[in-house]
Amino acid sequence: MAELTRDEEFTAFVASRAVWLRKVAYLLCADWHRADDLVQESITKLYTHWGRAGRAENRDGYARTVLVNTFLAEQRTAWWRRTRPAARTPEGEAAAGPDLAVSLDLREALAALPPRQRATVVLRYYCDLSVEQTAAELGCSSGNVKSQSSRALEALRRSPTLRAAGRSGA
Repeated sequence: MAELTRDEEFTAFVASRAVWLRKVAYLLCADWHRADDLVQESITKLYTHWGRAGRAENRDGYARTVLVNTFLAEQRTAWWRRTRPAARTPEGEAAAGPDLAVSLDLREALAALPPRQRATVVLRYYCDLSVEQTAAELGCSSGNVKSQSSRALEALRRSPTLRAAGRSGA
């Protein structure tokens, strides 16, 4: 079996992870178009550093770190402060299933969190990373991850959107 070239290896990796990266990006930014932009920018960064990324023990983790760092860096730009994504999900983009309304309410509440808290929640509970792994991804201490998680979960519990969903579903 012939060994893959650098470009073939990169292309195969991106093809196998593109949908997953897009879902993570959407959970971070709550906008499918912006999620596509984040994934594209992250893929470009990955390609530029594929020599290092390709040798990484955990390529998924490396790609996820690039995506989260790209999201957080974008949050600090003046452009992001002037524009806000629409709170509504475009038709056809939302997940299907019996709990669609609750899913949309959760996404709206998640989108209302500050960027670091949102990133912490996505990494801890969607990507199922440990406190230590999340701290490594975000470049902070385990204590910071715990406090960000605690604040985020408390904000989600207090979210009028989720509280209303809980009352209507009872």
